[in-house]
Order: sequence, then structure tokens, then C-alpha cells
Amino acid sequence: MVLSDSAKAIFNSMHEGINIIDTDEVIVFANTTYRNFVASENGIDPGKIEGCRLRDLRPGARLPSVLNSGEPILQLERKEGDTSYFVNMYPIREYGLITGAISVVTFMDEASSLRQKIDEVERRNRQILHQVNASDTASVTFDLIVSRAAKSRACKEFANKIAQIKAPVLLMSESGTGKGVYARAIHNASGRRTEPFASINCALFDSAVLETKLFGSLGSSVQGALRTSQMGLVEAVNGGTLFLDEISEMSLDLQSKILKLIQSGTIRPVGSIEELPVDVRIIAASNVDLTEDVVAGRFSSELFYALNSFAVKIPPLRERMEDVPLLVQQILDDLSITLKRRLTITDDALERLMSHSWPGNVRELRSVLEFSAYTCSDDRITAVNLPENIGKSTARDTMPLYDKVKEFEKMEILRTLEYYGNDLKGKKAAARELGISLASLYAKLK
Repeated sequence: MVLSDSAKAIFNSMHEGINIIDTDEVIVFANTTYRNFVASENGIDPGKIEGCRLRDLRPGARLPSVLNSGEPILQLERKEGDTSYFVNMYPIREYGLITGAISVVTFMDEASSLRQKIDEVERRNRQILHQVNASDTASVTFDLIVSRAAKSRACKEFANKIAQIKAPVLLMSESGTGKGVYARAIHNASGRRTEPFASINCALFDSAVLETKLFGSLGSSVQGALRTSQMGLVEAVNGGTLFLDEISEMSLDLQSKILKLIQSGTIRPVGSIEELPVDVRIIAASNVDLTEDVVAGRFSSELFYALNSFAVKIPPLRERMEDVPLLVQQILDDLSITLKRRLTITDDALERLMSHSWPGNVRELRSVLEFSAYTCSDDRITAVNLPENIGKSTARDTMPLYDKVKEFEKMEILRTLEYYGNDLKGKKAAARELGISLASLYAKLK
């Protein structure tokens, strides 16, 4: 992760403390305010902070947890000695992957007005969030979406056309087809490209938590004498785009509030009696048939019609097999950068990939190539390095699609557990990353 000199200059001019870590939890940038703060607290040279692991300097730091969860932590109130401050923490994404995290530390003068300070914190953090994520959003364009197959080309051309309008968009497809990439590409091709983009997986939170994350909240301070607020994602991306993934998992009550946002351009934070005007474009995604959910009463018909006017149906990978060779090359290019070695693939391995049905779509393809990249010995992926079920004429190939999906899900869970660990803590972290409950994780492993 590399910051431009102009970005460093902007951050160093700020009164807030700015700290950025990479995926190894190493501090890659700390502005002058943050360096002086940490140095005074730890009695070290301010110039020696960058390059250190954050936990070595601050064992209780919460920023590394943002790397694992992929979710921001907002309005965390801390106190060290006589110093009181608020911290907002955000993940940093590049090409859809988390490459680091940033914390914004705002020091509070206890003699000043807390309400005014919080308003200033929110305003400045909107600017910082926009600056940090601007390069990520700009980097994901329709040019990155592989579309050699006719269905892929038609889908991409339609999505590119509707990017120019202001109406909400519904992305419909199976899991693993790249709905998040399409959402960012639509945002970047729109007139909102210079404004913030944020995404949230609706399946990860219960209704009350999701409402607060989306619309923010008002609540009493610890002393009860003042009111403090938490900004929601809708307000944070005002002027930009909000991507609601797995919207089918949202409660009916929240669906009605999203409909109100679309129709009236207003939200009401939790605990507030006032309406807040906002200008946000909604892009929603679902991997289930929402028409069935509407009939069953699980999804609002009004919200469905509001979203479905501009619906993008992303074809599954098995219906666009012409795209596989180009996708393989694109993924191997990404992995080569990550692993710092040039990866190639043999013709026999590519033939095996072309003969697979890909129930897990592009996500499964990436998972298979990641697995193969770690098992190949000379940077060259051969058929021997591929998982046994890929492209072989075995009994497994005759399994129904439902069973193949289950097989892929289990492989993906095991791969994620290998990273986080097989204990309870690791399983909880894996479930969060995969967007499923802990109970679902156990059930899918059976």
C-alpha cells in the first residue's frame, strides 16, 4: 500500500491523528499528530513508529479487528491518562480486497461543547473516508469485467447504460458471480463517481444492528446530560452510492425504510424524531429469486418494484465458459502480485477448468486457483495441482447441482478456517467473512 505525497501532506496538516496499517498489522503511515501522540504515551522516538506492528506499540488496539471483520468501528470513545478522544476505524479496499485499515483519532477538549465536536468529527471523517476509498472505487471499472461471451457482453453493456441514470439498481445472480464488482463499476461510471461508495452485507446483522449501521442513531451520553450520535452509512455516503448486498435477508420493517429513502430521499436515525434529507443511490443485490419472496410475503412488493425497474441479471459462469481463460489469466495476475511470483497455467490444467460446471461461479474459480497456486512447486499450475473434483469424469460430476454447491461451500469454509484457525474464535471470524451465521457454518461442514 503506497500513499501519494499529496495524500501524506493532507493527512500531516490535520489535527486528527491518522494511522494506516497493512494486512500484517504493520503501520505503513502515521501522520504527525498520531506519531506525537503515540510517542508521548510510550516514550519512543516519533520517527520510529512507521514500520512497527501496531499491537507491539498498543496491545489493546482495535484497528486490527477491522481487518478481520471488514466493517468500520465508529465513535469509539477512549481515554488514556488525561487524554480523551474518539476513534473512527475503517477498512481500506483495493480491487474489492481489504488491503489495510485506517484509524482517525479526534482529541476532545473536555471544556468545549461535545455536540459541536462530534458534528465536526463526522464532517471530517466523511472527507477522510471519501479520500481513502476514492482510489479503490476509481480502480474498479467495467474494463475490469471479463466479457468475451455474448451473455457477458450484453450484461455489461446494459449495466454501463443504466449507470448514467439516478434510479436504484437491482443486481440478480447466483453467489460468486461478482455482484460487488458490478456495483462499484456502476458507481464509477455514473455522475457520482467522485462521491463516496460504501457496501454492507445485510445477512451479517440482525435487524436492530443493521438499522443503526444504515441510518445512525441518537442516544444519551454516559453522564446522561448530553446527546451523542453515531453516523450511519447512508449519511456517510451522502451524494454517493450505497450497495446493499443480500437485501433479501433484510427485515420487512427495514425494507419499508429503504423504500422511504428511495421515494422521499429522507431517513430517520434511530432515536430521532427528525427527518434527515440525503441524496444516495441504492444498488441492491440478491442471489435468490425475489419474486418468490414477494409471493411468500418475505419481501416487500413495493420495494421490489422500485428496485426491479432496472434489474441486471449477471449470468452464471457455466453460461459463459468463453470467459474462463480470460478470468484465469486475470486471477493469476492478481495472485502473482500478492504472492510475489509469476504464476502460469498449463494447457491440460486449463482444459480441466473449462470442463467444470462451476456451481460457485467466479468465486469458486478464484478459490481453486488460490489453492493450486499454493500447491504448485515451480510457479506453474498443472492438472496435478487442481482439486480432484475439478473437471474429472468421476462419479462426483454426476452429482446434482445442489450437491455440487454444498461441496464447494464446504471447500470454501475449510479454506477460510485454515486462515483463521479451527477453534471457536476462528470459526466465528470465518463465518463473518463468509457472510453466514455460526450455526450455518457448522451445518455446512457436516
